[in-house]
Amino acid sequence: MKKIAVIGTGIMGHGMAANFLKHGFEVIVWNRDKKKLKLLVQKGAVVAVTPREAAAKADTVFEVTANDESSRSVWLGDDGILSGAHKNITMIASGTFSVSWIDELARVCAERKTTFFDMPLTGSRMGAEGGTLTLLVGGKKAKLQKLKPILKNISRQVVYFGKAGSGTRFKLILNSLAAIHIVAFGEMLRIAKSSGLDIKKVGDFLAEKPGGTSTKLAWQCFNKPPKPINFFLRWIAKDLTYAKALSDSLPTPLLDEVLKKYRQAIDRGIGEEDWTIINR
Repeated sequence: MKKIAVIGTGIMGHGMAANFLKHGFEVIVWNRDKKKLKLLVQKGAVVAVTPREAAAKADTVFEVTANDESSRSVWLGDDGILSGAHKNITMIASGTFSVSWIDELARVCAERKTTFFDMPLTGSRMGAEGGTLTLLVGGKKAKLQKLKPILKNISRQVVYFGKAGSGTRFKLILNSLAAIHIVAFGEMLRIAKSSGLDIKKVGDFLAEKPGGTSTKLAWQCFNKPPKPINFFLRWIAKDLTYAKALSDSLPTPLLDEVLKKYRQAIDRGIGEEDWTIINR
C-alpha cells in the first residue's frame, strides 16, 4: 500500500488525510499545531516530527499550508520536505500560493529531478471531508496518470491545465472571480432591499441563476453564517493579493476594488470570520 504524507492538517489537509485513511492508505501527518493531529492519530495516522521525516517515509507528499511563508519553510527549511525527498517520491503543493513561489518551487524540484505538481483545491470544507474536491493540476501529464488511483480517494474531478504552475494560475483567477461575485451579490441585495423587493425571493432566484456556485454560496451564508467556518476571510484577501501580482500591469479595476473591501474587513477585525461575511 502506498504511503502518503500530508503536510498541514488544517481544514483541507485534515479532510484529505482522513479520506486517505478511510480508504486504507498508510498516512503520515505533520502540522505545526500538534493539537490538530489528535483526531487523525485516533483514525490511524502516524505523526512525523518534521516535514523531512514525513517525506523520507512517503511515496507521495501533499503539502497543504496557508500561504507562501509557511509553504516555503516546510519545503526549503533544514527539516523541510526537500531535505527528506528520495528519487521516487511524488510531491504536490495543494495550497493556494503566489505564482512566483510556485514557479520557484517547480524549478527547484526540476533541478533535483523529482516529480512535482501544483494542485490547488476547490470544494472547501465539505469537499475535503466528503472526498469530492476538484483538483486543479499543473505538471507533467504523463506522470499525472499514475496518480489517478490516489487522487480518486479525495476528489470527484481532476482538471489538468498544463505545466507546473498552471493549476495555481487558474486557482487565483477562480478565487478572484468568486470573490467578485460575492461582493457584487451583496451589493445587489442591498439595492433590492432599498427598493422594497422581497429580499428572500430575490436571493432565492439569483442563487439559481447566472453567477454559479459562488452566488448560491453567498445567499446561503447571508441567511446563516457557516459554522464551522469554511474559508477564513483573511485567506481570500491573501489569494486576491496573489492574483493581483499575477495580473502584472493589466488594468483590473474590479479585482482592485474587491481586494480593497476585503482588506478593509480585516482592518475591522473580522479576518477570522468566514469570507462571505463581507456581505453582512
